[in-house]
Amino acid sequence: MRTVAGIFKTREDANRAVENLRLAGVTNEQITVLAPGATEGQVDRAVPTTETEQPGMGKALGGVVGGAMGAAGGATLGAAAASLFIPGVGPVLAAGIIGAALLGAGGAAAGAAGGGSLEDSMATGLPHDELYVYEDALRQGRTVIIVVADTDEQGDAARSVLGQSGAESLDAARESWWVGMRDAEAEEYTGQGGDFTSDESIYRRGFEASLHPMTRNASFDEARANLRERHGDVYDADAFRRGYERGRAYHQELREKYKG
Repeated sequence: MRTVAGIFKTREDANRAVENLRLAGVTNEQITVLAPGATEGQVDRAVPTTETEQPGMGKALGGVVGGAMGAAGGATLGAAAASLFIPGVGPVLAAGIIGAALLGAGGAAAGAAGGGSLEDSMATGLPHDELYVYEDALRQGRTVIIVVADTDEQGDAARSVLGQSGAESLDAARESWWVGMRDAEAEEYTGQGGDFTSDESIYRRGFEASLHPMTRNASFDEARANLRERHGDVYDADAFRRGYERGRAYHQELREKYKG
């Protein structure tokens, strides 16, 4: 499994992207949409259902989860989507086979299939490393589309369609996010006697590592085994640890800011 993502400034652009993906041969069950502050009713009216019908998300996204999770008799949007409250983000509509699982509600997604579960390949291939980028996009009111591609060729084709539909790439969104953080982190690190110019890449890896779902609520010592496994080449560097601790503080501040 390969996941390809695009981030859209407007819901309308995301709507067109879903339709363009379908026209390009990407099946409904391969598409996941994450939309900020949306109710199921709002999303139901948002995206074109077929090539000829007027905008209407219900049938399109009903097929996304209904087909992939084996819901019988034609899925409705209610079975296709989970409306979740994500700390630091707010209400999010997660429509698609990996949406709820990615955002930490895998049980809810499985329940929609009447007790089914995600395929092993999909469960292990969730793009958790990018979750903080998706969350930042959602906080800005943007919509995220994720395509689960079967092959590299299909992934490349989906990436092209997303780009042509007006998507910001995941790499660009990640860099934009860091640019917004960089000056404050440089000042903090330099103020403690560090050389941010030489240590930035390792510091940033630590910062981002703290935002991974497997470690984001854990202290450095609590997460040490996981960090050793995922960042064995740098996890014991002072710059990495300091970045990790700053990332934890950043995440906690977001949780407090958007609490309730």
